[in-house]
Amino acid sequence: MNLEARRLVFYSLFGFVGIIYCVRLLYMQVIDDKWKERAAEVSQKKIEVKPPRGIIYDRNHKKIVANKTYYNLMFVEHKIKDLDTSAFAKLIGVHDTFIKYRFAEIKKKWDRRTRIDGRDTIVNDYRPYLPYAFLTELTTDEISTIAPKLGNHKGFYEETFSQRDYPYPYGGNIFGYLNEIRVKELKEDPAFYNQGDFVGRTGLENYYEQDLRGQKGIKYIITSARGKVVEPYANGQLDTIAEQGPELQLGLDIDLQGYGEQLMQNKKGCIVALEPKTGEILSLVSAPSFDPNRMVGKRKIRENYAALKNDSLKPLFPRPLAAEYPPGSIFKLVQALVGLEEGVITENTGFPCTKSLVGCHNHPNANSVQDAVKISCNPYFYYEVRRIIQQGKDKSVFKDAAIGLAQWEKYMNSFGLGTKPQVDIGGVRPGVIPNVSFYNRWYGEYRWAFSTIRSISIGQGEVKVTPLQMANLAAIIANKGYYYEPHFVSSIGDSGPLNKYREKQKTMVSSKHFDPVIEGMRRVVEEAGGTARLAKIEGIKVAGKTGTAQNPHGKDHSVFIAFAPIDNPKIAIAVYVENAGFGGTWAAPIASLMIEKYLTGKVLSEAKEKRILEANLLK
Repeated sequence: MNLEARRLVFYSLFGFVGIIYCVRLLYMQVIDDKWKERAAEVSQKKIEVKPPRGIIYDRNHKKIVANKTYYNLMFVEHKIKDLDTSAFAKLIGVHDTFIKYRFAEIKKKWDRRTRIDGRDTIVNDYRPYLPYAFLTELTTDEISTIAPKLGNHKGFYEETFSQRDYPYPYGGNIFGYLNEIRVKELKEDPAFYNQGDFVGRTGLENYYEQDLRGQKGIKYIITSARGKVVEPYANGQLDTIAEQGPELQLGLDIDLQGYGEQLMQNKKGCIVALEPKTGEILSLVSAPSFDPNRMVGKRKIRENYAALKNDSLKPLFPRPLAAEYPPGSIFKLVQALVGLEEGVITENTGFPCTKSLVGCHNHPNANSVQDAVKISCNPYFYYEVRRIIQQGKDKSVFKDAAIGLAQWEKYMNSFGLGTKPQVDIGGVRPGVIPNVSFYNRWYGEYRWAFSTIRSISIGQGEVKVTPLQMANLAAIIANKGYYYEPHFVSSIGDSGPLNKYREKQKTMVSSKHFDPVIEGMRRVVEEAGGTARLAKIEGIKVAGKTGTAQNPHGKDHSVFIAFAPIDNPKIAIAVYVENAGFGGTWAAPIASLMIEKYLTGKVLSEAKEKRILEANLLK
């Protein structure tokens, strides 16, 4: 064969091999997904590093929400050699049959439905050379009995991670809990979250999720086909460090919170305490309550959530935020303030105690606002609120009532009533302040007057408020006309609270009108004949007001709001005890114990404290 012919054969063979190579390469890269996956496995991988959640402290810098180390028992199937099922089951404290069941359960979890050749097909993404969790959320005590003998069971190892920990068994309704992310939440923020991550589900954990979760880090590595780390990618120059979420500083006093929960044992109701000058929540007790440690991790949530949810006393229901109660006689305070601002009364205006108009206790006539508040005279406020609603601005008594009620509603809203508080927690209700539209729906337009709606004058009927709003009313009176939206977090890291909690909210009532009302509240507690003598504290001047809220389903509710000291208010408080009767009997002494505890750090009223702690009002 001549040289030219040989050259032609060589070129033809070379070209044929090249064509085969190109076709095969095209098949591997474009058509066959298996090779794409294999190539990805022997390539750059991005590992997301999730930081621990931010720590939460109380106002005295006590750590009240922390992180605790837990363990997962991991395995890599292809590394498991001659597993002694009986010995391994005994080590981890399960029956032999559980081992086989657990392996099958893990593999089945990775089943996914896909379409192949036009048909739905189940494909399993389980990979025997990758790690999976055999047991999850083991405590230090649990893993300590397993870890020393793991060397006898090749392919198994321990992995650490963190969960929430609550050093104090209080505030379950405040802090909330973490739970596994839902599909919808995952789709809303896929850049940060992965399937199986935990997110704040309720409480502060939910409201401040974006802060508490921190900033995740990224680590790039080169891996082999078997998932083995070969080397850092680009010597780690592209890696970013995970940053823990900023600490949250609360206005909450955890000792006061715990004391409140003790006082409310065997009772239904709530306590809300605020710092008047800032709006910071000092304590928020929902009774009955629960230890937040009962809702840490999937295992405990599965064990405890159903029991808490099905409990007839509703410990998961945040009464201070969501329970809408008739305010009863504490509502007379805001009625008096509106009347003074509107000029329909002066502080020396008196009215007879006409029991034929509305029922009342036996007491002398109230000859001033101070007297009316002290003795809580129902007819006094009937007369006074009638003047607010029916001011003679229209010849029609019905149209006149609508004009008066519309103005009255504006006053109520300026006190934060009938509107949803902007507190930094979920589950908050606005209460009910009935307005013109409300009564038009009930009775028809211009078919009602004050005589139809007179129960609102003494905080009954259609009026509803939440205990948080009650405490805020006490703070407003302590401040003589202004307030800051109630909130828990006083600072996110070093940046202070959210901007909306820095804005002063002013009512429509001038500060000068608060003095006679405050004097009446002082007499309620300090003077003979006052309705809250059990709220008196030696050495501390307390301003307060009792309420007995009618309850159509049973015994009346006991209500009390107060603030102290009168001259320099540092705490404003509302106490609501369901089915406990007169406000001065139970709510008032509970409030006084909380005030004494907060202002002095101790309680000297031992007999009063013993009576409250031993009382069982659930019977």
